[in-house]
Amino acid sequence: MRDLLFLLPPGFESKNRREYCPECAEIWGLLHYYPAIKDSVEIIYQPLEHPRAALVERLGEGQWNCPTLILAETSPLFPKIQPEISNDHPYFGSAAQIGQYYAARFGTALPRGS
Repeated sequence: MRDLLFLLPPGFESKNRREYCPECAEIWGLLHYYPAIKDSVEIIYQPLEHPRAALVERLGEGQWNCPTLILAETSPLFPKIQPEISNDHPYFGSAAQIGQYYAARFGTALPRGS
């Protein structure tokens, strides 16, 4: 079983123009810096519109932030970076938290300012 990484797609229509999510792009950059991490996750793209059904299904109503990393049952936990819990699922709901978790788990560099 792999972790689930929820991202917005690399480009989407909003406000009559093409946009991207800076936090999702940060996580994509991290995955490209450290490609071995990709084997640990299943990437699930979410639509821009709320609610984002795949996230709500797992974490509950009002939980639809991207990027979000939901940990698999077998994924390790670390004392210095504790996940939030919703519907019995441990998760990290920001690029900075995901970066800190990957630093603990895979030995990557830490996000600046963390």
